[in-house]
Amino acid sequence: MNQHIMPQSALRPSGGTQSEMIGEHASILRAQLQAMSAALFPPSSAKTLRRFSSGEAAKIIRVSDSRLRQLSIDGAGPQPEVTSNGRRSYSLSDIHELRAHLDEITRTTRKYQPRRGPDEHLQVISVVNFKGGSGKTTTAAHLAQSLVLRGYRVLAVDLDPQASLSVLHGVQPEMEVGSNQTLYGAIRYTDPRPLSEIIRPTYFTGLDLVPANLELMEFEHETPKALAARRSSDQLFFARVARALSMVEDRYDVVVIDCPPQLGFLTLSALCAATSLLITVHPQMLDVASMSQFLAMTDDLLSVVRDAGGAIQYDALRYLVTRYEPQDGPQTRIVALLRNLFGEAVLNAPMLKSSAVSDAGLSKQTLYEIGRESMTRSTYDRAVEALDAVNGEIEGMIRQAWGRA
Repeated sequence: MNQHIMPQSALRPSGGTQSEMIGEHASILRAQLQAMSAALFPPSSAKTLRRFSSGEAAKIIRVSDSRLRQLSIDGAGPQPEVTSNGRRSYSLSDIHELRAHLDEITRTTRKYQPRRGPDEHLQVISVVNFKGGSGKTTTAAHLAQSLVLRGYRVLAVDLDPQASLSVLHGVQPEMEVGSNQTLYGAIRYTDPRPLSEIIRPTYFTGLDLVPANLELMEFEHETPKALAARRSSDQLFFARVARALSMVEDRYDVVVIDCPPQLGFLTLSALCAATSLLITVHPQMLDVASMSQFLAMTDDLLSVVRDAGGAIQYDALRYLVTRYEPQDGPQTRIVALLRNLFGEAVLNAPMLKSSAVSDAGLSKQTLYEIGRESMTRSTYDRAVEALDAVNGEIEGMIRQAWGRA
């Protein structure tokens, strides 16, 4: 028997009515997941990030490997870890320090740290979709990590009570996220906490996280009561996420929000806080029909927000085709339809359906965390190339919003 699986006798429901079985099944599944998590990640351990080879580090920083080697020989900047066979590797923290060092010694206009300037506003990208299974969380996680690798200071906000983004970053919502330790703690109507007290660093150096759990649903329940009480405008729900983010905006260049897969008060609040929207689209007719309803409902609700005094101004609205299979004829026709309808609003690069991304997800990792040696190299390279193309386009969108070339 697999040591990670509890005995069947411990898992079997004890009986009772069908409605009682729901709670019983929830307890059984929670216990099993906790047992599996404890086996994979013991309480004394924490998720860590692998080291990057010298070649990977050079590619991330966008310099030649020989440049890094020369810095190492000169003893300049953080020094790599060298194995007995002479292979050099760097931690992500080292890579950030190397960027700062290169900015200090390079006498050109090029900047290795692309952080925003004092006149460039915080970019808040809300990743949204009305329908689950569109790759929304996968997109948000890879986007946040890609921007960190490119040198930006990033805050990831998990706004989905299912907390998949939190789990991907090594946070177990049921065991490690307590009361008022989600965004709800900062946007609640009574005694909100400063967001700075809720943000936690991750093992992915340069990426901070606001985790999620089921507590976020309290905002969905409390907002109708607040609206019914007709509280003053500074209490209106649609401004609360933006106000919470404004308290920490000097610490970040980009905020990536993973929204829940429904159009409730949480999602609408994230839409109102966003400077850009990234809408994930799985190229199937049912998903496109669902997106049509999502867009219509969003437009109606945002009109209500504007009438209530909310200022909504997006730098960009982009559609990202996800889980795309180029050899699938119907999918190709749907993508062509979307490009014909929405033009440049559809990102040129699609997020390809890839077994590499799925395999990484099985171990609660992203593709940027695992190395090429962990799977077939051609599969890994194709997937990373597709991800880099998508995230590169989004970085270009950010830079354009800041008025950069």
